[in-house]
Amino acid sequence: MVSGTKNYRQAWNLLILLLLTALAMLVSGYHPGAEDDGVYLPAIKRDLNPALYPHDSDFFTVQLQATVFDKLVAYSVRASHLPLGVVVLAWQFLSVFLVLWGCRRVSERCFREEPARWAAVATVAVLLTLPVAGSALYLVDQYLHPRALATAAALWAVVAILDGKRILAAFALLVAFLMHPLMASFAISYCIFLAWGGRPSGEALAALAMPLGWVFEPVSEAWQRAAQTRHYYYLSRWQWYEWLGVFAPMLLLWWFRRMALRNGSKTLARMSSRLVLYGCFQLAVAIIVFVIPGLDRLRPFQPMRYLHLLYLLFLLFAGGLIGQHVLRNRAWRWALFFLPLGAVMFFAQRETFPATRHFEWPGAPSGNAWVQAFDWARQNTPVDSQFALDPDYMRRPGEDFHSFRAFAERSMLADNVKDPSVATQVPRLANIWLKQVTAEAGWRHFQLADFERLKEQFGVNWVVLERPEIPGLDCPYENKTVAVCRIE
Repeated sequence: MVSGTKNYRQAWNLLILLLLTALAMLVSGYHPGAEDDGVYLPAIKRDLNPALYPHDSDFFTVQLQATVFDKLVAYSVRASHLPLGVVVLAWQFLSVFLVLWGCRRVSERCFREEPARWAAVATVAVLLTLPVAGSALYLVDQYLHPRALATAAALWAVVAILDGKRILAAFALLVAFLMHPLMASFAISYCIFLAWGGRPSGEALAALAMPLGWVFEPVSEAWQRAAQTRHYYYLSRWQWYEWLGVFAPMLLLWWFRRMALRNGSKTLARMSSRLVLYGCFQLAVAIIVFVIPGLDRLRPFQPMRYLHLLYLLFLLFAGGLIGQHVLRNRAWRWALFFLPLGAVMFFAQRETFPATRHFEWPGAPSGNAWVQAFDWARQNTPVDSQFALDPDYMRRPGEDFHSFRAFAERSMLADNVKDPSVATQVPRLANIWLKQVTAEAGWRHFQLADFERLKEQFGVNWVVLERPEIPGLDCPYENKTVAVCRIE
């Protein structure tokens, strides 16, 4: 009887988690090929077809050598014989589900009451696309990203530490590392604080800093130019509200600790206090990296991204406490809290992607004019084509940060939005990046002679333009916004 009740409860919990996953994705939307997916999706496609991207694959393959993510997704496409778009959507659903499942397991250790546990998970589900204080991160992206899988593994490692299962924790952290080494390093840091009771030894502190301390290469001028495009590499550029987002959660976490101790929740108190120690330590590391001369090469490790894990657990604890003390079993209170919160997050995403459908289903025609042009390029140009676009094309009105490489499956000259980040992480690409974006300077005033210069210098034979009326260009495709033109 007890076993049957337990199985029923587990099945019920699984059903609720599946429903929360679906609702979370409907709130956050789904935009494959956008933003950072301009790195990951082309890498997966090249794993499936090595003939793709013959001119620029280093801009998305070199930095992925330390992860199995793209290989895993490509293998699942081959094994399932399903279209890539369907497989990627399934992985996105699984990623969100695993993150929420990890949140549920953490909440079970922190809260005794079921309303508090589910309020904790629901809070994270609604806030998946909440920006994390100046770090250029969301809790979970609107597209498949290895960070989500690494986050899920990190949560399982945290649970294993709480349960005293350190071998299992090490395995979970290894999985996180294979998915996203940088985010795994922060999870390792927090788990060490959690396991060592907040007073780690000198050896433990060395292990905490190890992920940030192994590269001290001198940087080139080109590398510096690329780094200057990343505002989060420079603490002096952070706005006051971003600094508020750094310190306010830690102050609230200390308050959570006091509340937990009053309520007899030793696990919540322990996790909150260790999270504050983790935050203080990682902030100190970040300040050292960003302030001390000679450590510029460490900036691409993005030490302020420790805030991602801190925010996730902070929101989980906050949601649980709200459920425990405010929402309880009152359905109207749940509705009054979560419906407006979900609506705000939904409309924020519509403002982020105003010219694109909220949920970009695989195989469905895109309503975005830029993506339509990219799709035409994929279907009507040779695989070995070399394209050029406005280096800031992803920021153009109506483009909504969709990646040309991800949709067109063609090579292109470096852009000034996503490629600089890769150039800082792979220094040998910095000179290539600078040479190409310098050649594209003044793009919006280019004439035929300028495009011919790009062809002579880089082999460019196709361009995507917002103004197709340039004399001498043959533009076999045009829509209301852009044209795809051939350079003879």
